[in-house]
Amino acid sequence: MTSSLHAGMMVETEGDGQAVMLVHGLGGTSNTWQPLMPALAGMRIVRPDLPGAGRSATPDGAMDVVYLAKTLIRLASELGIETMHLAGHSFGTLIAQHVAATRPALVQTLTLFGPIIEPADAARERLRARANAVRHSGMADVADQVSIAGLATSAAQDNPVALAFVRESHMRQDAEGFAKSCEALAGASRAAASAIKCPVLAVAGDEDAVSPPGNAYQLADEIRDAKAQILSGCGHWAPVERPDECRRLLGEFIRG
Repeated sequence: MTSSLHAGMMVETEGDGQAVMLVHGLGGTSNTWQPLMPALAGMRIVRPDLPGAGRSATPDGAMDVVYLAKTLIRLASELGIETMHLAGHSFGTLIAQHVAATRPALVQTLTLFGPIIEPADAARERLRARANAVRHSGMADVADQVSIAGLATSAAQDNPVALAFVRESHMRQDAEGFAKSCEALAGASRAAASAIKCPVLAVAGDEDAVSPPGNAYQLADEIRDAKAQILSGCGHWAPVERPDECRRLLGEFIRG
């Protein structure tokens, strides 16, 4: 595994073969995908920390979903990738949809964990309020809130490692970078479903309060070659909460 700077982001790359790019969500980093790495053996794995997240610098000025999608397209170009499998989590699913809609020839398959189509008005206001909160008080309060609300109800008792992971992932974020990411999601519009030409797998937890199963079913209805998979007893962080099932689903889908 190597970690290097590409398209203004810190990017982890490893392996050879067909490329697969993994896009984390709000409060995540490339480490969101660590539990699923065994499913991708024999492939060229590309894991960026998005601008303003993890180890990547926070850009000057505002960010939006179009900018983030263009950044991933630029990353693929810099790495010499002509076609790739693309997977996203949470906000990363919306960015990934924009990539697939903008450059259909680039994306072979699209796997979406906790898929977001477009934030509702109430969610947009919460995201803007969260951006203001972290600028004023830092990440601690948000990390505590998200680590509880984003997981299945039994996580604190049955899956404390997942709870700790999600909290730490947020605590390690740069407050300004996280705030700009919140604002980017708050202002985001959906990608055109008709422009997505590749096979799509949308995976949602039945206890996901951030991206409920209805989102996965809606994408399966609106995109020609798409299907939904619902995981029982799972919240918004499926790759961390249910790694065995997510490994199987991801591996079978992109190899099948």
